Amino acid sequence: MGDKNVNLPPGFRFYPTDEELVVHFLHRKAALLPCHPDVIPDLDLYPYDPWDLDGKAMAEGNKWYFFSRKTQNRVTGNGYWKPLGLDEPIFSSGASKKVAVGMKKYYVFYVGEAPAGGAKTNWIMQEYRLSDSGSSSSSSSRSSKRRGNPKIDYSKWVVCRVYERNCEDDDDNDGTELSCLDEVFLALDDLDEISLPN
Repeated sequence: MGDKNVNLPPGFRFYPTDEELVVHFLHRKAALLPCHPDVIPDLDLYPYDPWDLDGKAMAEGNKWYFFSRKTQNRVTGNGYWKPLGLDEPIFSSGASKKVAVGMKKYYVFYVGEAPAGGAKTNWIMQEYRLSDSGSSSSSSSRSSKRRGNPKIDYSKWVVCRVYERNCEDDDDNDGTELSCLDEVFLALDDLDEISLPN
């Protein structure tokens, strides 16, 4: 784990669900509330290639977690993050009625330049953002103005989970289970490489 995580207790394991990432971390970040423990660092993803995240992001096993600002520029020094599929809603499990608390978007890392296509890698990023209904943009904007910092809009934060998918490790399945939608979104990217008859 990076320098950020030096003070974690022995045996600490960071294995959050999608809902926990959105509700307990991202929502608190957007609302300017403290997170305890404060283990996920702020990181501008796009200067870094995914293999450079070690020591900079919160690491747990082969996954890296960090907060980043929402941006359209997903170009790094050696490649770019290509969006994959549609946004997947994250629902609150505590409510009697399903309420979308956030959205998850998949990206695949390509080495090379975006217009030229580049070479697809096994690096996957899941980017979580607050849903429009769950966003605290108006309250966070008001609270940031009260604190004398009107230019910062904390509702523009996302939390990211980056990992490298290994075909050889699929049999081991380190406890991570993909949902049906996860499998569909990851399979959609392979459709680009299939040529259909006319």
